Amino acid sequence: MLNLMQIYKVSLVALRRNPMRTLLTMLGVIIGVGCVVAMVAIGQGASSAIQSQIGALGTNMLMIFSGSRSSGGVRHGMGSVQTLTVDDAAAIVRECPSVALAEPGVRTGAQVVFGNQNWSTAIQGTGPDFLTIRAWAVTKGSYFTEEDVKAATKVAVLGQTVAENLFGEENPVGQVVRIKGLPFRVIGLLERKGGTSMGDQDDVVCVPYTTAQKRLMGVTWIGTIMASAVSPDAIDRATTEVTALLRQRHRLGAGQDDDFGIRTQQEIASAATQMTGVLTMLLGAIASVSLLVGGIGIMNIMLVSVTERTREIGVRRALGARKADIRLQFLIESSLLSGLGGVIGIAIGIGIARLVSRIGGWPTLVQPEIVAVAFLFAGLIGVGFGLYPASKAARLDPIEALRYE
Repeated sequence: MLNLMQIYKVSLVALRRNPMRTLLTMLGVIIGVGCVVAMVAIGQGASSAIQSQIGALGTNMLMIFSGSRSSGGVRHGMGSVQTLTVDDAAAIVRECPSVALAEPGVRTGAQVVFGNQNWSTAIQGTGPDFLTIRAWAVTKGSYFTEEDVKAATKVAVLGQTVAENLFGEENPVGQVVRIKGLPFRVIGLLERKGGTSMGDQDDVVCVPYTTAQKRLMGVTWIGTIMASAVSPDAIDRATTEVTALLRQRHRLGAGQDDDFGIRTQQEIASAATQMTGVLTMLLGAIASVSLLVGGIGIMNIMLVSVTERTREIGVRRALGARKADIRLQFLIESSLLSGLGGVIGIAIGIGIARLVSRIGGWPTLVQPEIVAVAFLFAGLIGVGFGLYPASKAARLDPIEALRYE
């Protein structure tokens, strides 16, 4: 242990001898580690934000869409033919044990007018359980009831974006707005949900789906059914049950394709995780190149150091130092260079991540595991790129080294 401590002291003295060169040698590792930590933090932050947005869509949600059709050998997308009915939604709740709730839905766009203000937004026709499925709440007023659905009453619940553009700071509850020329009484204001990759969730007006069908769209079909499984573990089971039930109700044979589509939160989350995972790996890989460059810089400077200290090595060998001692000394020096560079780089990387989050508003997430991996990788870079200079120093002939000028 005493010998090892002496080697550490000698290594520190050697590094302090040329502080500017030591700092410049560490710079490659500092930049590399800092970039790795910052880039991975940005990628992980984006992944976390997307998962949070997906979670905000609802609770254990299944989205059932109307099917597609073929025309002239060309398959059209989901919703190109209306195959879902209100009875389908009722049957799903009644006959699928893994489904807790299901609500019919239709969607259209319209200009909403209040006084001399107007706003173009989405009109979501749905039922009273829509808020439970979407894990949404009403901050002012109330939501419409089953009686409103049966009577197709002209009532509306506004999203925050719509309310702000039409009413500003004024309470919209109790006011009357016009949608496609028809008066609707505002009975509630939804809590703020925020935006997602699919758009602003708050830019919506919710009305009873029967009202949207009869008074705004003039249709009898529905475009979607929003359902909620009884638990997260039951989502796959619920999907299987809904698929079997709808195929039976729509009289589809064994060889026929589904005339509907089902998307779950798990599928959306899985796709988002894969995308952000690839992004994080790409950013980390690009940043890792800087670490390799830093390692090459360490090896270059250590080779120069071996040449400059050839006589010193000869003296140490003449005084009894073994080859292993010389090799260990140079390995410790290269490890100190990379280790100190790694610590500084981690601090800089965390600082950059926080700066990006504060100034750019981009979400970042610094995980302890990534910090540990970055530091470990920096240490391995020091050892790996220090092996050759250390071995070269250990192989020097003591007599030739003493003669070196």
